[in-house]
Amino acid sequence: MAGEMPRGERTLRLQHGNRIEALCVLGGHVRADVFGAAPAGAVAFGVKHTEGVSVDVLFRGRAEPEAVPGAGTRWPLDEGTVLRFSMSRASSEVNDNKVTVSFFAEGGKPINQAGVFLTGVGISLDVDADRDGVVEKNSPNKASWAWGPEGHGAILLVSCDKEFPFIPPSDCEHEQVFNREDLLDMAQMVLRTEGPQRLPRGYEIVLSISANDADKVGVFHVQNPFFGQRYVQVLGRRKLFHAVPYPGGAAELDFFVEGLRFPDETFSGLVSIHVSLLEPLAEGIPHSPIFTDTVVFRVAPWIMTPSTLAPVNLFVCSMKDNYLFTKEIQTLVAKAGCKLKVCFGYINRGDRWMQDEIELGYTHAPHKSFPVVLDSPRERGMEQLPIKELLGPDFGYVHKEPIFEATASLDSFGNVEVSPPVSVAGKEYPLGRILIGSSFPASAGRRMTGLVRDFLYAQRVQAPVELYSDWLAVGNVNEFVTFVPTSDKKRFRMLLASPAACYRLFREKQKEGQGQATMFKGYSGTDTKRVTINKVLSNDVLTQQNQYVQRCIDWNRDILKKELGLLEEDIIDLPALFKLDKQGKAVPYFPNTVTMIVLAKDLGIPKPFGPVAGGECCLERRIRALLEPLGLCCRFLEDVASYHGSLGEVRCGTNVQRRPFAFKWWHCTP
Repeated sequence: MAGEMPRGERTLRLQHGNRIEALCVLGGHVRADVFGAAPAGAVAFGVKHTEGVSVDVLFRGRAEPEAVPGAGTRWPLDEGTVLRFSMSRASSEVNDNKVTVSFFAEGGKPINQAGVFLTGVGISLDVDADRDGVVEKNSPNKASWAWGPEGHGAILLVSCDKEFPFIPPSDCEHEQVFNREDLLDMAQMVLRTEGPQRLPRGYEIVLSISANDADKVGVFHVQNPFFGQRYVQVLGRRKLFHAVPYPGGAAELDFFVEGLRFPDETFSGLVSIHVSLLEPLAEGIPHSPIFTDTVVFRVAPWIMTPSTLAPVNLFVCSMKDNYLFTKEIQTLVAKAGCKLKVCFGYINRGDRWMQDEIELGYTHAPHKSFPVVLDSPRERGMEQLPIKELLGPDFGYVHKEPIFEATASLDSFGNVEVSPPVSVAGKEYPLGRILIGSSFPASAGRRMTGLVRDFLYAQRVQAPVELYSDWLAVGNVNEFVTFVPTSDKKRFRMLLASPAACYRLFREKQKEGQGQATMFKGYSGTDTKRVTINKVLSNDVLTQQNQYVQRCIDWNRDILKKELGLLEEDIIDLPALFKLDKQGKAVPYFPNTVTMIVLAKDLGIPKPFGPVAGGECCLERRIRALLEPLGLCCRFLEDVASYHGSLGEVRCGTNVQRRPFAFKWWHCTP
């Protein structure tokens, strides 16, 4: 049951004419300077020891130590000669082993002796370093952390869920655990000790964390096990040290460890916990450590789920004007086999942009996984939603609130997407890559708040890609890109909004003699001027504006191809048209079909109200022709009155909680 000594070994000072007492930690070495302890006139020494101790002699200038055989051997006393002893079995009594050094003058005359009584104790702080859900005994890898399938190191979850509905927000703000369910979220840590029934007087075993880790980790231990299981915090925000009463004999003490915050720009995610054995010297003089064992944990990251993963719950806000939309969504959800969760007016307070307010992800450790909602800095009425509706047993919550920066529309979570798993030039991204909308490299445009950006980068397992979305009025990446699942080798396709594809389709229709086909039939909430294919194609200003939009999308297309390792055949261009507002920012000309809801093979697509030719909307027909051969099922939703009129589409008014990845994030190599 070895424990790592600081720098591997511990030094003991022998005194001739005296017998000292010392603890020897199993697996560690104690070194004693023989030359420095010798009386005047001594030229040689001999060693006797009990069988529980192994003793070596180390000579200066010789690499190999010499094992001490039975009594009778003598060695010359040279400067730098050191004894090294170790014990492999714990003592059953204090001082039940000893080493005696005898010193001799010229001619072999004995002068004096120095002795040490030894008590062997085993101390090991143990964690699940091989990530199999079991705390193994003294793993050689417990004090370090390595990524990858062959990696090692223990993992902590942030206790950001709430096991009790009536207590204020999340668990990691409490210093007392309320029930056994809380412990299931935590990582187990075991302190294993073996030795005599009690330690010699004054010795202490102490658990500790650094001041730097105090706001990142909490450690709990049972108090009064006989009077109901009450777990109290022994290390954490206000407690850097905890003296552990020595249990005697062979014992295992269980501790439970929780993360208090996710990795961010100031926190790598790694925390260390130490156990030290402290030795007394005299009354009033501080104890000194003679042994330390350390374990390292990494706090599990927050992970986003791409639209290609299977849906579990779909959230939508109930508003006065979206009753019909909600009914349509119900039909879609029933077909896709997931559940609909409606957020009512008293919680949404008139804010319908569900996608912008929250991002649903999850966190995962070998012992447990649960969904976690990341709340955006954007506060427009719905901030109560995540806390009241979602936070509960095994549903966590994180909020990132900038103190000094103003929030812009780029902070809404419509501006954060994640790709499916991709492989880029030999590098695997098994959990996909996060896509963040930003401004052009050279411009002083809008950017996402640094705090949220840094948080997303700090999770490390879904390396973000920055796109250019500031050309849009709302400025969200989900207005021009989305991903749909397919059952072929690629597993997905990337859909991009494409004015070029729309002009191509309209010219085809014009050639077929359908230039008079009108758009926006049955569309409420717009000026009812008759818009035909001919009118759109002859509007030079609109054409120029869409050429500009296409350039902006192409810039992103090139970034996405490079950063996600995509080929042209992995991309599908969906016809779209935009117009520029007074500030020169793009808004959809007709409902934007890219901002669809993806529920496995079932797609809820904003109804585009395109030109009707031969009794059918030619945009719907083209979109079906592009997507249905991939095994996808298109359902066009009339969200116009309730969403499109305020610059959002179906996707923005809903949010989907998805099944987590089967892939274990610790197998990544960031």
